[in-house]
Amino acid sequence: MARKVVNRKELRAQSDAAEARDKTSGKKEKTVKEKKVKVAKEKVPGEKKVAAKKSVRKKVAKESRMKAYWGVFNQSMKRLVMFEYADKKAAEKKASELTASSRATHFIQLVKEPISE
Repeated sequence: MARKVVNRKELRAQSDAAEARDKTSGKKEKTVKEKKVKVAKEKVPGEKKVAAKKSVRKKVAKESRMKAYWGVFNQSMKRLVMFEYADKKAAEKKASELTASSRATHFIQLVKEPISE
């Protein structure tokens, strides 16, 4: 599985010699790349053009307005009561009452809900 050693100096010399021949004869041979491009541009009869896919714009989500409330929750994160944002003292009072009346602790937490118009 030995590979053939490529002598880059010889390849360069061959390339330079070919360019010199082209300049003196006035002819320029097409490179392999140019030939491939020409073949690709030629139309083959019977082939149909494929339509380009149309770009689809995604709808921008409307930002819904939110309203803040204070919620009284138990240990299992079940919301028991909701108070307006301005009534934080009332929410704290209710949470302390529920904690005193039962063995479970209750706490308040900020809750944001979308405003339905």
